[in-house]
Amino acid sequence: MPRTQLKTTPLGTTGLDITRIGFGAWAIGGGDWEFGWGPQEDDESVAAIHRALEQGINWIDTAAAYGFGHSERIVGRALEGVAERPYVFTKGSLLEGPGRRVVHSLRRDSLMREAEASLQRLGLDAIDLYQIHWPDPAAEIEEGWAALAGLRDRGLVRHIGVSNFDVEQLRRIQQIAPVETLQPPYSLVDRAVEEELLPFAEREGIGVIAYSPMGSGLLTGAMTRERIAALADDDWRKHDERFTEPALSRHLATVGRLETVAERHGTTAGAVAIAWTLANPAVDGAIVGFRRPEQVDPLVAAAALELEPDDLARIAAG
Repeated sequence: MPRTQLKTTPLGTTGLDITRIGFGAWAIGGGDWEFGWGPQEDDESVAAIHRALEQGINWIDTAAAYGFGHSERIVGRALEGVAERPYVFTKGSLLEGPGRRVVHSLRRDSLMREAEASLQRLGLDAIDLYQIHWPDPAAEIEEGWAALAGLRDRGLVRHIGVSNFDVEQLRRIQQIAPVETLQPPYSLVDRAVEEELLPFAEREGIGVIAYSPMGSGLLTGAMTRERIAALADDDWRKHDERFTEPALSRHLATVGRLETVAERHGTTAGAVAIAWTLANPAVDGAIVGFRRPEQVDPLVAAAALELEPDDLARIAAG
């Protein structure tokens, strides 16, 4: 089936032209680990990836930590036999600890092993973008970044970036090798990066792919108090402060304003929330998590949605 054409934009100075939204593969790692999203059917995950590719999305972002390899295996399975492979971005530095909990390592040998295991699970000769998942332990970020530069030199990864780093940490590792990309959380429920981090990335020419543009589902328009109460016990969101009072009422009021704007454009609150993130000039792309194929089409609209100044003012009115 021929792919739909979506608008693309350069990802920093990588030379990669990416669609404004990418497929986020966190939730398809399943529920059986510390930051799982509850039960997930693998066949639905594969179908969601295929639908996203049909709709023109040209990159997937995953991580070794998502289900401790499970998400990467599902991405690899979905891409078997695909004629036009999307770019595949993944991340290392989070390892499986006791009780399926996360432990952190930025040691060179550990990252080398992780990257090679990711390549095997994904079925790739080289990873298009390899990222440090978290700057933890902070004392090891230089060692970790030097390891990623080494992986690029060896041809196992094509481009290197980081996720969840602050400006001071970016400055530290820039002494070793240029930072090509940054992956921060950014949405209407998490705007901390606006003040310092995004302007720094824009000045330095660092490509930005924002994660959780819909606030991990809070801004979709489908997340109600009843639905939160019914979330599986192994869904990390059930116990997150953003999904409980007093923050919840504030976020649901934001959803109301998003729905007003969505009605005007004939789209969904989730698509407007993503478009709001993409309206920041520092942001090249947004990572959108899909768990089922029917979730794809309503949110792909965000890739082409241009919010007007009136829309942005209405969304900010709270």
